[in-house]
Amino acid sequence: MQKVLISVIAAILLSGCSEFPGVYKIDVPQGNVVTQEMVDTLRPGMTQNQVRYVLGTPLVTDSFNKNRWDYIYRNQSGETGVITQQTLTVLFDDEGKLSGMAGDFRPGGAQQQ
Repeated sequence: MQKVLISVIAAILLSGCSEFPGVYKIDVPQGNVVTQEMVDTLRPGMTQNQVRYVLGTPLVTDSFNKNRWDYIYRNQSGETGVITQQTLTVLFDDEGKLSGMAGDFRPGGAQQQ
C-alpha cells in the first residue's frame, strides 16, 4: 500500500514539472527572420532571385499566384509565453520584378523612426 501511495504522489509531482519553478524553457522561433534593414535594401524592379538573395527563401509561396511570396516569423518566449508574429508579403509583376510589399514592415521604416 505504501508503494502505491508513493507512486501516486510521484506521478502527481512529475505531471506538474512543466510549471515547476526554476525549470528553463527555451524560446521557440519559427519561420523566416526578416529585419527592417533587409526590407530597406529592396527596390522596385528587383528580380525574384535578387529578392531571394536579400530575404531568403519564402516560407509560403502561393500555388495559385506565383507572383506572391509570404515571409512569416513567429516567436514564443519560453520565459513569458508571449507570442510575437511578423509577416511580409512580397508581390511581383508578370515579368518577375518586385512591384509591391505589404505587412509589418515598410520601406524606409528605419529612417522614419
